[in-house]
Amino acid sequence: MKIQVDRNIELEQLKLSDSTDIFNTIIGQREYLGKWLPFVEYTKKIEDTENFVDSVVNAAEDRFEYVFTIRNQNEFIGLIGLKSTDKANKKTEIGYWLSEKYQKQGIMTKSVSKLCDFAFNELGLNRIQIKCAVGNDPSKNIPKRLNFKFEGIERDGELLTGNVFTDLEVYSKLKND
Repeated sequence: MKIQVDRNIELEQLKLSDSTDIFNTIIGQREYLGKWLPFVEYTKKIEDTENFVDSVVNAAEDRFEYVFTIRNQNEFIGLIGLKSTDKANKKTEIGYWLSEKYQKQGIMTKSVSKLCDFAFNELGLNRIQIKCAVGNDPSKNIPKRLNFKFEGIERDGELLTGNVFTDLEVYSKLKND
């Protein structure tokens, strides 16, 4: 499955063959990505990424989540996906990360917007939330630009590299917003 974001950017459903691109990006940008993404610290071998991708691609139907590569003219530049989806209550969370050289171009804002459209209109969900570490201004600016509502702070909501907890800002958007 593919979702066209704009003329150059598309979201393509994650597949096993994406493991090498993901791993190489993480390894090449370990310091940059590792500041806010706890999994970077534990990504040491290609098998670590292959195991993650396999867990997504081959998840049981009741645990399946939509995860997409973000591609610029077919070049891998990041990941975006749904997580912690609660089908009974029609809600999910969006997580994302983008290669450093593609920051500040509106790519992630447009990608999140398209994924919201997909979640609301194709999956029939009612609520989407995004959690961003306090201090991660580029990440929290995305839900703000897309008119998500700030709900509050989840104290010590995520364990970052170095065994340090960080608070998370919680934003949400409803289908009728």
